[in-house]
Amino acid sequence: MSLLAVAAATFSAIPALGQDGATDAGREIIVTGSLISSSEDAPAPIDVIGAEELSAQGSPSMLDLTKRLPASAGVIGDASQFDIRSQFNEGTASVNLRGLGPQRTLVLLNGKRLVASGSGNLPLVDVNLIPSGALGRIEILKDGAAATYGSDAIAGVVNFITRTDQEGFLAEGDYRYVGGSDGDWSAALSWGGQVGPARVLLSGGYQHRSELTTLDRDFALRPFEENPQGGWSGGGAPGNFDYNGSNGGVAFESDEGCEAVGGFRSLPGSTSDLCQTQYLGFTNLVEPEDRFQLFGDIELDLSSSATLRLTGLYGRTETVLTTSPSYLPTISPSSNAAFGGGGIFVIPSYAPALADYCARYGAAAGCTVDGSGTPQASALAYPVRFRPVLTGGNPLFDNERQAAVLPRSSDFYQFTGDLSVEVTSSIDFDVGLTYSEYDRYFEGGDSFVDLLQNALAGFGGEDCAYATPQSRAGMTPAQLAAVAGTNGCNFFNPFSSGIAANMITGQANPNYAGTSNPLGLDLAPGAGLINDATTIDDFFTVIQRKANTQQFVADAVLSGQTGVELGGGEIAFAIGGQYRRDGYSRWYGDTNNLDVMPCPGSVLDPNATCTQEVGPIGFLGSNRNVDVDSDVVALFGELQLPITTGILAQLSARYEDYGATVGSTFDPQARLRIEVTDWLTLRGGVGTTFRGPPPQTVNSDLVILTFIGGAFRAVDVLGNRDLRPETATTYNAGAIVENGGFRASLDYWRYDFKGPIESEPVNGMVSAMFGTTGTANCGNPDYAALQARFTFSGGVCSSANVQRLTTYAFNSADVSTSGLDFQADYSTEIGGIKAQAGLSGSYVINYKIDDVVVEGIVVQPAFDAAGKLNYQTTAYPLPRLKGQAWVQGTMGDHSLRLQMNYVDSYTDQRGPEVFGPNTSALAGASVTTGKVIGNFTTFDAVWRWQVLDGTRVSLALLNIFDVDPPFARLDQNFDPFTASPIGFSVKFGLSQTF
Repeated sequence: MSLLAVAAATFSAIPALGQDGATDAGREIIVTGSLISSSEDAPAPIDVIGAEELSAQGSPSMLDLTKRLPASAGVIGDASQFDIRSQFNEGTASVNLRGLGPQRTLVLLNGKRLVASGSGNLPLVDVNLIPSGALGRIEILKDGAAATYGSDAIAGVVNFITRTDQEGFLAEGDYRYVGGSDGDWSAALSWGGQVGPARVLLSGGYQHRSELTTLDRDFALRPFEENPQGGWSGGGAPGNFDYNGSNGGVAFESDEGCEAVGGFRSLPGSTSDLCQTQYLGFTNLVEPEDRFQLFGDIELDLSSSATLRLTGLYGRTETVLTTSPSYLPTISPSSNAAFGGGGIFVIPSYAPALADYCARYGAAAGCTVDGSGTPQASALAYPVRFRPVLTGGNPLFDNERQAAVLPRSSDFYQFTGDLSVEVTSSIDFDVGLTYSEYDRYFEGGDSFVDLLQNALAGFGGEDCAYATPQSRAGMTPAQLAAVAGTNGCNFFNPFSSGIAANMITGQANPNYAGTSNPLGLDLAPGAGLINDATTIDDFFTVIQRKANTQQFVADAVLSGQTGVELGGGEIAFAIGGQYRRDGYSRWYGDTNNLDVMPCPGSVLDPNATCTQEVGPIGFLGSNRNVDVDSDVVALFGELQLPITTGILAQLSARYEDYGATVGSTFDPQARLRIEVTDWLTLRGGVGTTFRGPPPQTVNSDLVILTFIGGAFRAVDVLGNRDLRPETATTYNAGAIVENGGFRASLDYWRYDFKGPIESEPVNGMVSAMFGTTGTANCGNPDYAALQARFTFSGGVCSSANVQRLTTYAFNSADVSTSGLDFQADYSTEIGGIKAQAGLSGSYVINYKIDDVVVEGIVVQPAFDAAGKLNYQTTAYPLPRLKGQAWVQGTMGDHSLRLQMNYVDSYTDQRGPEVFGPNTSALAGASVTTGKVIGNFTTFDAVWRWQVLDGTRVSLALLNIFDVDPPFARLDQNFDPFTASPIGFSVKFGLSQTF
């Protein structure tokens, strides 16, 4: 049993992470969870984390904070470009209460909705743009709250509340040393006070996060034998080829120079011999980030009974995606390209690179050669699973690894206006308007398939006189061979002989054409052996995308006392209505916009036609611009019933109408708090919650990247107009114990979740279709509809030949999850030292998912996700136990806190079949290492010194024992949703008031 579990059993409960809420005559006021203002203790399970508590923890970043929250699991934030849920979300941070998905945690700023980002595969609120320099406290409601707040509050609510009591200036800054990087730093300046009749708070904040590459951490790069999934691809460069076309480009074997440049040949001598090449070394564990926020809050008494509050927030993040030098082309070149149109890439027999390759390796490489070792005139080669560039880097990017570095940026705006009117001494009327918008800009690196094919055939380069189909019209093969590589036309060499060295390891390639040229061929750049950067520049392109989400909310609430007395006092009420408009738009640049370039051949012929409009981009794909919106109208009400002085009931209900397409929902909720004694309080609740389908899941298309059949493939995620709202019934029951300096609570929670809106599970669809053999259900009529979702190389069904997969957003299988939240702390004074100790944690009892069905086939059999990795399923990584234990002492101007952070071990439920045919070649314990992902236990120490009245310095030693994240059989060799790659770090902070 873990240390936290023992502690939990001892205390029977755990403390809130802090209890710095606003106060009324010394009594805490929690504003989250009710529409009725009250100093009564809420019957809902709410944690409050105050600014002082955050300081005591070392002022964690938003990402560090959300990862530490015991009730939050599967956090999107660290660089994780290999999971479909986190792709395109670089630089963001999320909250994922109960592991139900960040889209099901409602995030508020001062009680107002924040629009979700439309960056990636699912909508999530980017908490990195919260104005941390103005933050006063965070309130976390760990229960469904749609009856109060509406859609998105299925898992709970996180309400970030800014300060309203600041007088004067507050300047804060810190620097964090991180080994292997330039470190992180932040600064914030705020001013608060009265300007005439108005209360004002102005705040600006800046945060910088430095790059941390995979090369900077020993755990991040592992040999193929240890983890075949750890950044190894069977479709890279060096690549894989079919040399005579006798198998239609389906059977293939590795480039013979694979191992000499650092690749791994998984099955030498077989018809499925793959050159496995490393792409992880071209990526980062932490992307460089620059972020700032500007926040303003003005509150003005218009009269003795009316107050107007205006707030504004602007936040911006600038970051990059550092990724593979190029991606696999997953669509075929068209007939507009030289030798194109046959459903596969072709290297013609006259290509110097093919002649050189066959001279080096002869018949052993599958070449058809004459006596001199030269390919015969009829011999062709077909690159089957390959990338144009990988191991040798991409010369178009000026960085040490020659990785592709592609910018991303986010801009967030929020404006609110609230008018509060005291109608009578006991009744208030509030009207609010909120507008928020999130803009996201992406770039992606990819290849034009027709221009790549042209380069393979000797017609590459932007100045090539024979690039277009019109310029080659009527030419015979012999005539094409005569003009290839002339008149501004260049060749591209796709073989290992075109790679000078491994850019990750520095290993020189002994077979590089520039140093070993058996046929004495021309070595001028572009002549066929040495690749010219301008040739690559012609077929490699940077595509552009923008995503924009907007939300407008207008609400009105009438609340107060009814005048009706019960045993414990007056019945309080709140009634109101809300109008919400959600908008989503996505814009594509010309090269990846189907309205501009609909066909693979469009890049060479603007008038090209095609039966399937897939665009000219090989991997990331093309789409059409999207601009959709939805309107929601809601009515809601709440009653607070003080039945006796010790029994308080809270009843609430909400009706929301999404229009004729989606329909409407009605959700009631009841909560009860019973003060049994002066030291024991019981609380509980039951209710229904819901979440309507956001516009992008109904109408938008997106391309994501995921691992299929030994290589990353493009997956289309399409909108679904038939989506229904997802619903849940939530239950909560708990107890609070308070006695002197001791406070503890224990809460049981349960969610019965129906029809969650998800993306169809890629791994399940692949496993169901192909099984362990790679072709298990190919041709099976029962699987015909599922098979039709896949596009195959050469039209031959197998997992190895998958080019693309089409999936949809859908109402997935029902989920039932339950668990325990426990909290306890104790405060005392020992010899002049104010001492505190505490625990905080959450334990997941179960997370049961029913059968997931796609096209009539069970693609994900029912299972319990609790305590499992849940790779490419409809669940997030979900360790059963997560929490902290801490002790803190304060003496005079000094305080010291020691804290243990704990994440329980969990299991990768996949069997060894995830490695496919590689298992037989590697048979041994190394293949199954990582079946159990170990616990992640770190220790921190934070010292603070109040030097002067307005001056405080702090020193935080984080992850004191430099614990690496536990190994997981994933691309990055650890689970970035759960653990941190940073290791030991030191953070120095300084704050000054004046």
